[in-house]
Amino acid sequence: MIGDLGARDATALAELVAAGEVTPTELLDAALAAVEARNPAINAVVLVQEEVARRAIASGLPQGPFRGVPFLLKDLGCEAVDFPSHNGSRLLADTRYDRDSAIYARMRATGVVTFGRTTSPEGGIGAATESAVYGGPTRNPWNTEHTSGGSSGGAGAAVAAGIVAMAHGSDGGGSVRIPASSCGLFGFKPTRARLPDGPYVGEGWAGMAIDGFLTRSVRDTAVMLDACAGPDLGAPYVAPALSRSHSDAITRPPRRLRVMICDTTFTGAPIPPEVKAAVHQAGRLLEGLGHHVEPGRPAADVPMMMRAWTDIVGVGTALGVRRALKGRDPAGLVEGVSRGAMAHAETLHPTRYLEAVGEIHAFGRQMAAVFGERAGDGPDVILSATLAEPPATVGRFSHETEDYVGYRIGPGGIFEYSPFCAVFNASGQPAASLPLGWSGGDLPIGVHLAARFGADEELIALCAELERAAPWAAIRAPMAGAARS
Repeated sequence: MIGDLGARDATALAELVAAGEVTPTELLDAALAAVEARNPAINAVVLVQEEVARRAIASGLPQGPFRGVPFLLKDLGCEAVDFPSHNGSRLLADTRYDRDSAIYARMRATGVVTFGRTTSPEGGIGAATESAVYGGPTRNPWNTEHTSGGSSGGAGAAVAAGIVAMAHGSDGGGSVRIPASSCGLFGFKPTRARLPDGPYVGEGWAGMAIDGFLTRSVRDTAVMLDACAGPDLGAPYVAPALSRSHSDAITRPPRRLRVMICDTTFTGAPIPPEVKAAVHQAGRLLEGLGHHVEPGRPAADVPMMMRAWTDIVGVGTALGVRRALKGRDPAGLVEGVSRGAMAHAETLHPTRYLEAVGEIHAFGRQMAAVFGERAGDGPDVILSATLAEPPATVGRFSHETEDYVGYRIGPGGIFEYSPFCAVFNASGQPAASLPLGWSGGDLPIGVHLAARFGADEELIALCAELERAAPWAAIRAPMAGAARS
């Protein structure tokens, strides 16, 4: 029997299986034991399907790069016949699917042993994971008084707690990178349309949403991205082709890059000293590696983008909720912030949605101009914090409020807390959170890197170079059967 799954990354676990040192069944048993021991304190893993996982092992797993490695799906999207979903909502509890999504089929082909789902806020619109359908908030394994982030908060908590070495997530405004920052993990948002959305979804939030993964190592993300990349049948658009692959890119350092370091928000607001210090520390690390680092701030209309994002997601939430309600009263079925999103959508002029999409695309052009048309015209990478603060306390971003607009863009709202991530969902550019900082030695602080549109390989190569220079592999699971608090 293998011990803590937080002691190795998924690649290392797959190597043990391939060498015959451990069996997929033993790994699954270890993951299920960790769920039993650790999940009550953090509330991250739900809808466990043990028999489905055991049948998959018995029938013969695909000979993929993660053969035999336990795996969890986010409980939002990633539709799969064998894995019913609550989608973070009482309204959608126990939803079942008649065919697998393209992204799940590609993940399954890697040989992972999927055995359940991880918590998500209703509609995926929060920076914390506290959906009522799960009976309580999801908590940060490093300190259970704090959130693990959102919307892939269950995935982040499960990986950080050592329940699994890698988990599926998705990112429409930072929902992979926020939990990565909060939980001391690596989170990478690919270029828009790098991964498939279908067949259940044409595009997510006007192209701003995309799947991703919460991992302990850059190599795990690189391998899984390679396994899943490429459009599915009928995709409305595709990402620029990779030169080779993410896995190939991380085998060598990137060229020496020009890095814009921003130690404020992108609108110039200050960030706390401990977060600012983490950004500067990362800047010094990059300089020591030979990259050119100089201060700056991207010239783009971030407030416009945030308003447009809020309207697009509000309309999308209203559409999804009304379709599922089928005329029923939302009270008791739909959480306050979602009801607020529905009410906000009703106030918008019928043409506002397309206007907001146009503003998002205009913003993408502004951000592209920051980087320049070609290498050398501007920075190759923008370095900032991932979040403007250390992980928030549980309850701060409760979904009970019906003030959807205030929840997003009001004083103390999510965009003040997370002012960096959604910028690159709107622009479609690749971005990553790296676990390079700490708040008083207690909670992780993520550092954020973003690159020009389509430059996924260069960005992930830089992430791998930083991982080699300042290994975060020593960040083990913070729980040993009980959470810290």
